[in-house]
Amino acid sequence: MNDITRRRLLGAMAAAASVETTGLARAVAQTVQNGQIPNGQIPNAQAPRFGFEDVARRVRDLAGAPFEAAPPQLPEQLDRLDFDSWRDIRFKPERALFANIPGAFRLQTFHLGFLYKRPVTVNTIRDGIPTPIPYSPALFDYGRNKFDKPLPINVGFAGFRLHYPLNDPHVFDEAISFLGASYFRFLGRGQNYGLSARALCIGCGDNGEVFPFFREFWIETPQAGSNRAIIYALLDSEAATGAFRFELTAGQESVVDVQATLFARRANVKFGLAPLTSMYLTGENDRRMRDGYRGELHDSDGLLLHGDTKEWLWRPLGNPAQARLTSFADPNLRGFGLMQRDRDFDSYQDIELAYETRPSYFVEPQTPWGEGAVELLELPTPDETNDNIVVSFVGGAAPEVGKPFSYAYRLTSLLDLPRLSPNGRTINTFATSARALGSAEPVTPGAQRFIVDFAGGELAYFVNDPSQVEVVATASKGAVIRSSVAANPHIDGLRAMFDVVTKPGQTTDLRAFLKAGAQTLTETWTFPWTAP
Repeated sequence: MNDITRRRLLGAMAAAASVETTGLARAVAQTVQNGQIPNGQIPNAQAPRFGFEDVARRVRDLAGAPFEAAPPQLPEQLDRLDFDSWRDIRFKPERALFANIPGAFRLQTFHLGFLYKRPVTVNTIRDGIPTPIPYSPALFDYGRNKFDKPLPINVGFAGFRLHYPLNDPHVFDEAISFLGASYFRFLGRGQNYGLSARALCIGCGDNGEVFPFFREFWIETPQAGSNRAIIYALLDSEAATGAFRFELTAGQESVVDVQATLFARRANVKFGLAPLTSMYLTGENDRRMRDGYRGELHDSDGLLLHGDTKEWLWRPLGNPAQARLTSFADPNLRGFGLMQRDRDFDSYQDIELAYETRPSYFVEPQTPWGEGAVELLELPTPDETNDNIVVSFVGGAAPEVGKPFSYAYRLTSLLDLPRLSPNGRTINTFATSARALGSAEPVTPGAQRFIVDFAGGELAYFVNDPSQVEVVATASKGAVIRSSVAANPHIDGLRAMFDVVTKPGQTTDLRAFLKAGAQTLTETWTFPWTAP
């Protein structure tokens, strides 16, 4: 799979062509300005309220129709925009929808252009009635862009975002955005954008990967003073269609509750549920790509999994020389997420990009997902502009064509959440050449030393006497030939050290955790290693 820059990954399959507004929405579309019905008039007060079931019916019908992939031709003025020119087109904050509702979200749309070439219909819902937002040049400040002729009145939008006073009661921060293919991002308090979520990935890591996209959105008019926003979305692709309901609760740790129904268009489709995508260039456990004064560069530094056995598993991310796909099978997954654990500015030394404030996203199924595995795809990247990490849940069996496949999950955006991996956590991972651990033992040729720092949970209790703790380290191939545990007072925790030897060129999966007697003290650290 070729490297894809984040801008192109987020934009190359930009939001889809609009679907014709039908029924009551078409009847009132001409009467609505800025998402508001004049004088509160509703053409048919007895009409059923628009909701998720309506989107699901449209998705079912769409799945049985021929797939229409071709987007309408973008006006030349927009088609030739580069990134900086497109970014210079900004929605006017004073024109934001819902601005007349005290303490509620503010809605802004994204302009088409650059890589965002496929219009998506954005509707508001008021009193149960959906109405499309009409495009108007008056909604935007075009900055330095000068067009030689007016844009068509039906250009449409590339996506939208919602603003909310996340960090200050008087300042409306961007809380969630939908832009490009099926990508969306959201924030909690004190966070800055880093990784992204996707509604669905199809065939991720395969040569025939399909990028589904959103055709249409519906946003319910928020209640005054409410931190909840409800969004419906229609997803389409040559391989599947989908109906989605996103319920955002904005706060310290913002949460998006997702409900989805999918219809496969063809057999043997590999669905990746609740996909997350991120960037990892370099860190303490992977120094293949160095970058001057900045010691670490990543939006996420590890994958956290919670399995059926209640075991918490930590897998440090890497920037491999070749694409690497790792599967974590579990009969009843409790959760998984891409985490940014290192919150120390000294690790990054980047005063502009603030990697230490990038959020972690954690997925928790709200319905049984059945047999399957979490798949982690790591791609090589030469710089930090590439999203090279993708993780999702892949079911044991492909959905049947024409039959609905429904599921639900909760997605949390966080800086730290103590309930996730509540015992000792992995803080650092280092790999170096092996040497004897303070003994007269000869060093085994080809042995590799792994150093893993754990902190939290009960570990501070054992800092003064680490002899009561042992490291349980195993290798799927090769052997762990020696190990030890030492106090690390700098993190108020313990340092585990062990040496691994295996055949040249052989790949082994390593696992390690700390215990005292029968008591497990930490999560399980796992790491793939290929001997030179």
